[in-house]
Amino acid sequence: MRLTRMFGHNEVADLDPFLLLDLFGSNRAEDYIAGFPMHPHRGIETVTYMLDGYVDHRDSTGTKGTIGPGDVQWMTAGSGIMHEEMPRRSDGWMRGLQLWVNLPRVSKMITPKYRGIVKADIPIVHLGNSSSIKVLSGEFHDTKGPIDDLTVKVEYLDVNLGPQASFEHSAPKGMNTFVAMYDGSIGIGDTKDVPSECVALLGDEGVIKVKSGMNGAKFLLVSGTALKEPIAWGGPIVMNSDEELNQAFVEIRNRTFIKKTR
Repeated sequence: MRLTRMFGHNEVADLDPFLLLDLFGSNRAEDYIAGFPMHPHRGIETVTYMLDGYVDHRDSTGTKGTIGPGDVQWMTAGSGIMHEEMPRRSDGWMRGLQLWVNLPRVSKMITPKYRGIVKADIPIVHLGNSSSIKVLSGEFHDTKGPIDDLTVKVEYLDVNLGPQASFEHSAPKGMNTFVAMYDGSIGIGDTKDVPSECVALLGDEGVIKVKSGMNGAKFLLVSGTALKEPIAWGGPIVMNSDEELNQAFVEIRNRTFIKKTR
């Protein structure tokens, strides 16, 4: 799968509780058709947000379906899940974003949970000047997102600004906040320019002031409560110690990774 890793291992200390963000996709089927075949996760949540095209998915809980443009798959891996995400061939673009959210120690082994949110259920706040905000989770201007039962508090906004449009938002106090550009460019405050496919880490409180460029801008504005816990990370498994990490891979080899639920 062709992708751009917008942040990952090296930025975890600054972006806690977020682990990585990938912008994936292409307008060439050969770049993405191999997809993400069946693989494990434990100790995290994966948030897949589709921009263009369709991805078929299924997992070890028996859940299956299709994520289309504007849809969100918010999956809590918890104690362990096996899943796959396979893009459909398209004549145009197939593109999306996947964010990993770390789970706290007390929730690493909770029962896996899946949330599938379709585009029609995501509220939109219209700002004028061809600008709007989609509220996936958290709240903006008294509009709440449809995903409200999260283990870790996350505010996830998809911001679409018209040409040279201004936008202000109060950063949630005590939460790590970042901007992730996927189209166009913005200026933050008086000096900082953020081009497409780049991420800017913002302060943990105060007013965020943004202005788009001549061609407008589309970006994620995401905040989360830091866990401040040790991280042991091995590919698709994220735990708090090497012992827990090694145990997960032993269970994968022994086919005891998926836990029975009552």
